[in-house]
Amino acid sequence: MTFPKESKLPSSKLHYRRQHEHPPDQFQLPDGAALGALFTPAEQRTPEQAARVALDDALIAQLQAADVVVLGVPMYNFGIPVQLKAWFDAIARAGVTFRYTEQGPEGLLRGKTVYAVLTRGGVYRDQPSDLVTPYVKNMLGFLGISEIRPIYAEGLAYGPEAEAKSLAGAGADIARWVGAAAAV
Repeated sequence: MTFPKESKLPSSKLHYRRQHEHPPDQFQLPDGAALGALFTPAEQRTPEQAARVALDDALIAQLQAADVVVLGVPMYNFGIPVQLKAWFDAIARAGVTFRYTEQGPEGLLRGKTVYAVLTRGGVYRDQPSDLVTPYVKNMLGFLGISEIRPIYAEGLAYGPEAEAKSLAGAGADIARWVGAAAAV
């Protein structure tokens, strides 16, 4: 399934971020150096620390500017890909995308819609073995995003007929969600 790179809405901008295509030196996993940079006051950061924080700042700014986000979320060994986990780690920043209050954590990224395209070789929807959907919903909810629209493509490893049926179902989910959004 392919999607156009140009938006049909004249006032919108479309940004692609293909995490799997970023070489390791450009896609920073959280480590001691990254955490040290984040917890060092901006005016005291070394040039290396400032550069490291700027990577996460760019991801956060892109998400803050977005009204709609589409996440491709394949299930790998009952979990999410390392690139998606690292993205969540980069964008979850206290005081920026969430804050702690006396009532508990509060997400600061409200008013956004996320379409989560959940792909799996097997069929796990609404099963205890689906660890991905609850994780994605919990992370996004923690950040204040409550409008999460799942699109499932499952059973993709069950052969061509099952794959075609699953992709048709995902297409129907997309049409339903987009139709609902257009009606608003």
